[in-house]
Amino acid sequence: MKILTVIGTRPQFIKASPVSHALIGAGVEEVIVNTGQHYDVNMSELFFKELEIPEAKYNLEVGSGTHGEQTGEMLKKLEPVIEKENPGYVLVYGDTNSTLAGALAASKLHILIGHVEAGLRSFNRKMPEEINRVLTDHVSSLLFCPSDVSKENLKKEGITAGVHVVGDVMYDIFRKFEHQFPDDNLYGEYCLLTMHRAENTTKDVLQKRIRQISEVALKVVYPIHPRTKKCLKEYSITIPENLVLIDPVGWLELMGLVKHTQFVLTDSGGLQKEALWHGKHCFTLRNETEWIETVEQKSNSIVREEDSLDVTTIYNGDFTNPFGNGNASEEIVDIIKNNFRDDLFVS
Repeated sequence: MKILTVIGTRPQFIKASPVSHALIGAGVEEVIVNTGQHYDVNMSELFFKELEIPEAKYNLEVGSGTHGEQTGEMLKKLEPVIEKENPGYVLVYGDTNSTLAGALAASKLHILIGHVEAGLRSFNRKMPEEINRVLTDHVSSLLFCPSDVSKENLKKEGITAGVHVVGDVMYDIFRKFEHQFPDDNLYGEYCLLTMHRAENTTKDVLQKRIRQISEVALKVVYPIHPRTKKCLKEYSITIPENLVLIDPVGWLELMGLVKHTQFVLTDSGGLQKEALWHGKHCFTLRNETEWIETVEQKSNSIVREEDSLDVTTIYNGDFTNPFGNGNASEEIVDIIKNNFRDDLFVS
């Protein structure tokens, strides 16, 4: 029994880690392929060691490029690897170009696909991630949903076979490592900002976002992404006095910052949930979110580019976690084993 896992970004390595360990525990052979979609300075040897992430057998070193270039190069390099390894399933995560490339390469070779984080929808087809999600879901055989909402999204698109609500694998990681989140508060009273999405780094939108952030009557600690840092300099945007720029941090350090923040400002998908798990309110600097459950229970507020950032709207009620109980990885592996058939191997 062999699984081939395709990942290529830092969040995907983190998400895949608990599933990899569950596969090992179940006696399932896993071959990890790193597409090399993103070079991340925080994906150091320490990063892999701290989060107990298994080593990839293949590194395709695709690197950056346009969506078409990147996805095409991944397909070109993935196909011979999949043919050589001859897995029963190809496992993909989330909504990146690596996700889509892994799913397309497997489907062309008649290999079954398992999609972790299936059914997420922002309903904004201008987002490349939305296209990746939809296409991957429609060629997958096993769809592992983080919540009931994502299951309903799939049902509306006519996808009902092979759909399983297992919870969020990131909550597995959160529960496993929360005792290691740093206790030191280096910044006093502050709010945490992360912002790097392409739609927020055009000149016009970035100026609006910085203006919104300047309205916060509190220190704003910002582990700045290299792309955003470059854009601020290129567009000659003045850094407001309340914004404290720091170097990018690893995931454990980031969770330490969330632990001590007053609230979170972000355009990240993951931090919307991680803020919830920390019991902190999140303001999402986007026009929509795929994690609609967080908005429905008022732990998350959408801040569109034309909005004022009113942090007095923080909701202090009890938050509930709609994303499982921390054993999504084991459920995923059990489902794969129960749906594994040797006659599905490529000849």
